[in-house]
Amino acid sequence: MLGVEATYTNLDAHHKRYIATGVAPRTEPKELPSVGNSHQTSARSQSLRNAKPFSEFLTDTFHRQHDYLRISVTERCNLRCVYCMPDEGVPLTPNKELLTTPEIVMLSSIFVSQGVTKIRLTGGEPTVRRDILPLMHQIGNLRSKGLKELCLTTNGISLHRKLDSMVEAGLTGVNLSLDTLDPWQFQIMTRRKGFDAVLKSMNRILEMNKLGARIKLKVNCVVMRGVNDREVLPFVEMTKDNDMEIRFIEYMPFDGNKWNKQKMLGYNEILDMIRQKHPTVQKVQDEKNNTSKTWHIPGFAGRLGFITSMTHNFCGTCNRLRITGDGNLKVCLFGNAEVSLRDILRQSNGGEPIDDEAYDTLKLLEMDRRQGRSASGTPLAMTPNEIELLEVIGLAVKRKKAKHAGIGELEHMTNRPMILIGGQQIRLFSSLPATSGKNNENCQPKLTHVSENGAAHMVPIAAKDVTQRIATAACRVRFSNNTAPRLIRDNQMKKGDVLGVARIAGIMASKRTPDVIPLCHPIPLSRVQVELDLGEENEMPCIDVRATVECDGKTGVEMEALMAASTAALTIYDMCKAVDKGMVVDGLRVVLKDGGKSGRWEMD
Repeated sequence: MLGVEATYTNLDAHHKRYIATGVAPRTEPKELPSVGNSHQTSARSQSLRNAKPFSEFLTDTFHRQHDYLRISVTERCNLRCVYCMPDEGVPLTPNKELLTTPEIVMLSSIFVSQGVTKIRLTGGEPTVRRDILPLMHQIGNLRSKGLKELCLTTNGISLHRKLDSMVEAGLTGVNLSLDTLDPWQFQIMTRRKGFDAVLKSMNRILEMNKLGARIKLKVNCVVMRGVNDREVLPFVEMTKDNDMEIRFIEYMPFDGNKWNKQKMLGYNEILDMIRQKHPTVQKVQDEKNNTSKTWHIPGFAGRLGFITSMTHNFCGTCNRLRITGDGNLKVCLFGNAEVSLRDILRQSNGGEPIDDEAYDTLKLLEMDRRQGRSASGTPLAMTPNEIELLEVIGLAVKRKKAKHAGIGELEHMTNRPMILIGGQQIRLFSSLPATSGKNNENCQPKLTHVSENGAAHMVPIAAKDVTQRIATAACRVRFSNNTAPRLIRDNQMKKGDVLGVARIAGIMASKRTPDVIPLCHPIPLSRVQVELDLGEENEMPCIDVRATVECDGKTGVEMEALMAASTAALTIYDMCKAVDKGMVVDGLRVVLKDGGKSGRWEMD
């Protein structure tokens, strides 16, 4: 079997271009030789003709191909499950910052165009979204573009009322959350009533499947020691006469769910409980990208699954990507690194949410381009900035790690509450305490990101107020001769417009600060400005770099400003190093900070 490098060497130029750019080759397929049954050969030949390399944008450095996309369509939920949400609830993201229906459809279309064949809608609780049915119908229309599965993860409270329309939209699978078969325990675990409604939804799916609906039904049960572990065997019995899969999920840590190791029941322990009653239970061959380990009791109609995120990770074959409710891309459920696709998407609409009217306008512009009536050089795509979106997606996927942290790290790692894997991240920073002034004479300076025992950690800021915050950072690029400044002024540098590229690099870098600085979380920036001034110091040319960043948030933006200034300076260095190897970049510092409890601070 050819290795990756050998395989690449044998590709023609068109396919190499596809791997580098994500643009499918346009060459005509060659005729394949006829072998065996002519009808089968014809069908196989047609299939091979239509085949294309999997998108490089969705392939990570471990060669995992991500053809499964999970999209959170709402942060809201009509339950308050104890393992999913803190007692006090969570702050919801303002509607303006959440993805609109057209934006979800546009992102879905982009991912399907790159090879995604399965989309799962999650939440919060997706059925509480007012336009969930029209949204599913629009996503279902992508079946003609290559989408094969449209699935839903739900608590089932209101599913039975909407199920018929969802099936018409192309629904192929339902993961239904149910952690207990006791109505009273249900109310304790979910802090709400609704047990009968969940059973009604589950039975409705089973009824529709008997009529040929073919909806894959999986019931997800989070098992917690001393809470619902006694119900493992009753859940197993549900698979005796019903074609469904009961999946036991190891209790996982998320912000605010008061996770502790003593409550967690591992895969092997649950399996031993089942073996005592059903010693003939046997392992079933799992599909390549399965998250669960599948088992079956001979003679039973259904199956058992085990999602072992804590004790036996399944990262090696992970093919999943997630888009949160506010439009951030997460490449790993347990990672806190995120990148905003929403902000890039909205650039085509002046930074404003893309509603139905704006979406119709974009479609008209696309029709004009396809009919050759537009002089624009933009690609033929529904989203004018689709190329930038794909590049950002590709970079995020390439940064995906081989596997997530182990149990010892996960229990101390900061991540969104499970309910907000589709929403606003609870940021866990606090500003440095003020160390000057009359009221702080006895305060000792300390590092906020270091715990009492010296370990790095995230500092809670949930109680802090949202205020307008601003930071300015500066640095200088010093040249050793006049060649580079002259070429910059005349725009004669071989690599192009140095100052223009440096400004863009600085702006992009500020938005990606949390991808580089481990303890920084994504911040919705409201303004980034990078100023570059050619001047002199001691009769030698230099460029002064000054970056200003603003946001409305609970923590400052000094790191974002420093990232913008330093990256702009490094870009200048990179573009000029061919003509000046004696350049120096120095003086990087914060020169202004405003907002928050510490107020305004400036330096020269």
